Amino acid sequence: MTPSQIIDHQSPNFDDRPAGKDPDMLILHYTGMKTAEESLARLRDPVAKVSAHYLIDEDGALYRLVDEARRAWHAGVSHWAGETDINSCSLGIELQNPGHKFGYRAFPDAQMTALTDLCAEILSRHAIPAGRILGHSDVAPSRKEDPGELFDWRRLAAAGIGRLPRNPASPASPARMDDREARAALTAIGYDPGAPLADILTAFQRHYRQTKIDGQFDTRTAGLIRALAG
Repeated sequence: MTPSQIIDHQSPNFDDRPAGKDPDMLILHYTGMKTAEESLARLRDPVAKVSAHYLIDEDGALYRLVDEARRAWHAGVSHWAGETDINSCSLGIELQNPGHKFGYRAFPDAQMTALTDLCAEILSRHAIPAGRILGHSDVAPSRKEDPGELFDWRRLAAAGIGRLPRNPASPASPARMDDREARAALTAIGYDPGAPLADILTAFQRHYRQTKIDGQFDTRTAGLIRALAG
């Protein structure tokens, strides 16, 4: 992604990262608003006090709102692998999509292409492990659904961006997991140990088992959890 292809729309909603806090997480969102114009207005509204580093419209147009060196206000109350100040150690990308409230739909090819290119550029600048490229729902499972079950994580993984279980077609045995084992495995992956287990399972399924989102255990979900935790 060349600088000439990035449209700068500076947001006032940012501050400095704490000393020693460089970005080592990448959080993907959907806007949950009907149009990119509405999304840009909100992400640049000082009263709203929300922002992200980038916004990508459905046609692939890329907007830069906050410099990567600064802390954007995108994650809110969140948790991953013991870290609770996600904004300080992350970059946030918003994808224009009406979301579950206004007619959730698949993310167009142009948008996914722009996202893939942007992520590749970001990874060339920052040491972000694959297991720390996440959805908003992963870090805030009781509050958020985005980017949701229609987001194409496999496409990103095929480009070397993010992490999927190594063998999702053949989950490990035994099939069943009790709550204690599930909690331990999901915590090892990075999920908040204090969040309700059903919320975490739902978030896990939105990312890793998108064909059935019910917050319940089954053979498929148990196998995927074990594969990712292992």
